[in-house]
Amino acid sequence: MIYKATEENIAKAGKILKNGGVVAIPTETVYGLAANALDKKAVAKIFAAKGRPADNPLIVHITDAKDIEKYAYPNEKAAALAKKFWPGPLTMILPKKDCIPDIVSAGLDTVAIRCPSHPVARAIINAAGVPLAAPSANISGKPSATTAKHVLKDFGENIDAVIDGGTCDCGVESTVVTVATEPPVLLRPGFVTPEQLREILPDLKIAEAVTKELPAGAKALSPGMKHKHYAPKADVTLLNGTFEQFKAYVDAHMDQNPSCLCFTGEAEKLGVPCVEYGREGDGADQAKHIFRSLRALDEQGDGIVYARCPQKDGLSMAVYNRLIRAAAFRVIDL
Repeated sequence: MIYKATEENIAKAGKILKNGGVVAIPTETVYGLAANALDKKAVAKIFAAKGRPADNPLIVHITDAKDIEKYAYPNEKAAALAKKFWPGPLTMILPKKDCIPDIVSAGLDTVAIRCPSHPVARAIINAAGVPLAAPSANISGKPSATTAKHVLKDFGENIDAVIDGGTCDCGVESTVVTVATEPPVLLRPGFVTPEQLREILPDLKIAEAVTKELPAGAKALSPGMKHKHYAPKADVTLLNGTFEQFKAYVDAHMDQNPSCLCFTGEAEKLGVPCVEYGREGDGADQAKHIFRSLRALDEQGDGIVYARCPQKDGLSMAVYNRLIRAAAFRVIDL
């Protein structure tokens, strides 16, 4: 089921995808559950395997910025972003062409496109000879997969193959920005930060749904905008404050038998079961470990979890965005 990323296995994966199958592939962000983006029956298998709502659009993966014109209508801003950040962890939303099935775009008139940098992902796309629709390779709403073993645990034999490309470098999904609107809008934070984007897009706006709950009935314009997402089985609550305030709150609620999601070096000071998810103030370190840590909470069988709140700027914004959804927007300011 899990195959090493050899030339032979990459060729086999390409053939499976070209023939309408589903393969989990490594990218620099997280593992993706890939299918031929131009084959609506193949894409439907992704939704079925993940249990993904039909109103949640997918990202189309390509290996050459020139291929944007095959699937969307690019503009000067898209060209500038591609030159600066591709290949890499940035997804752009553009008006789509008719060749993209509605199931991929969730009925929207736009399409999300990304050019990954991971060499295995690129090799598989080229071997398939088609663009690949590839959301994160996890059960819908649960923490994303950053290793092949995570994928196997979620899907078992329900997909055709998993190609093992090691642990993902970034650890969180790609940044998503729409350049189909004026001004451009950041819809999902990721490894490419708002500060970096504003070097190209000085008028960039940040969607309220990045740090707040999507209003009831509002349409998700990007993956990762749903209410509860990336969530472990435990009930997670974010506590916003200093470590001393955090510890005092946990101590006052010991009758709940809580566990903690905390920063590196804090577990030994708390006296309850803990999972550490990265160094305080280090967004890159937190991003690399956040999904592994959320999965570890399930492995411990935790019921109630109090989590240290990260910063909300730079790369930490991406971590905060994932955590507030994992916590179903339960945040307490201490």
